[in-house]
Amino acid sequence: MVELAREELHTSVTDPVSASMNFLNEVAGRFPDAISLAAGRPFDEFYAVDDVAKYLDAYVAFLRSEGVSEARIRQALLQYGRTNGQLGPMIARTLEVDEDIRVPPDAIMVTSGCQEAMIVAVRGLCSRPGDVVLAAEPCYLGFTGAARVLGVEVVPVPETDGGLRPETVARVAGEVRASGRCPRALYVVSNFANPSGVSLPAATRRALIDVADEQDLLILEDDPYGLFGLDDERPPAIKALDCEQRVIYLGSFAKSVFPGARVGFLVADQTVVDESGTRTLLADELSTVKSMVTVNTSPIAQAVIGGVLVSSGYSLRAANREKIAFYRRNLRALLAALERHFAGTAVTWNAPAGGFFAVADVPVRADEKLLEVSARDYGVLWTPMSFFYLDGGGSHAIRLACSALATERIDEGVRRLAALIAGAGS
Repeated sequence: MVELAREELHTSVTDPVSASMNFLNEVAGRFPDAISLAAGRPFDEFYAVDDVAKYLDAYVAFLRSEGVSEARIRQALLQYGRTNGQLGPMIARTLEVDEDIRVPPDAIMVTSGCQEAMIVAVRGLCSRPGDVVLAAEPCYLGFTGAARVLGVEVVPVPETDGGLRPETVARVAGEVRASGRCPRALYVVSNFANPSGVSLPAATRRALIDVADEQDLLILEDDPYGLFGLDDERPPAIKALDCEQRVIYLGSFAKSVFPGARVGFLVADQTVVDESGTRTLLADELSTVKSMVTVNTSPIAQAVIGGVLVSSGYSLRAANREKIAFYRRNLRALLAALERHFAGTAVTWNAPAGGFFAVADVPVRADEKLLEVSARDYGVLWTPMSFFYLDGGGSHAIRLACSALATERIDEGVRRLAALIAGAGS
């Protein structure tokens, strides 16, 4: 029997952060009755199996109304397709309607989830051994994991309670260059970030573009939660302010449609010039990377998403009115429960203006050991914030998610959490 030395496997296989997330999933599996304030997935009850056929039919009807032949429709759904996908015009129209982002359809690549968009963008941008990417910290695990799989270093840029500071980005970029490495891009979640819940003020978004220009960086703007603010007011997307093509926009239909479709996209409208002076779009150049990763995104899944866009008048905001109301209600319930059960204690928490997450600072070490006790003895799950730091941090903080629960379960989950913290601190 072949035996492989674990230390000889790639670092992405032995990554301790991935192991921590596997531990969280394992604990959830062993204690299925625990209330999960850890799960950041969408609420199950929004989805019906019949919706797949409904939206697939809507897309086919749209193609027929556009005069597409039955043979071409069959190919569009069932054959290998264009590497960058068939939804570029629809996504471009949706971005303009919902976000005031105006980009050519050919600048859009449809990906197999936003995770592939991250992998394609980072792989395409980082070509030399010293190329690194910067990322706001605490950082979404999917991005740091994607970079680790590619062998690309992620350099953290510390986030404050008000989000990322442009001057900190400039300082870290300068330090990276002084060390002989090259910062190629900055990853940031602009609205209601996972895990911190923080959003960037409009002035910060404009300043980040200026810093990116000064430091010769591209910005990777990820915005999976932007629809789900507590009100209808929100700053413009960084990409909507981008006059110099400094921003690559990463999008996903996981929260706005359903995760099982596994459809995301990237907008890369930057111009690429080769030695002969030929000019192309970055999205076209990145298609070579995608073709070696997934060949192309499932045409059937694209068709379902296309049916949603057609049916909603190319507005995800219109398509998500019920979900928006639900997630608003849940976040308000979470913040009210924290006030009810922790007011006057040593526990503090932030109050995000939307999204799925809040962060609580606790007077005990919030590690895997405490999580095990929490699940077994108190029947509540949460995520240690230490999972989201590259070089240590978050040891006394927890991420609380409110998206996957029925609203009435949130207060009980926080009550159990309060009992845990009181017991651990006694």
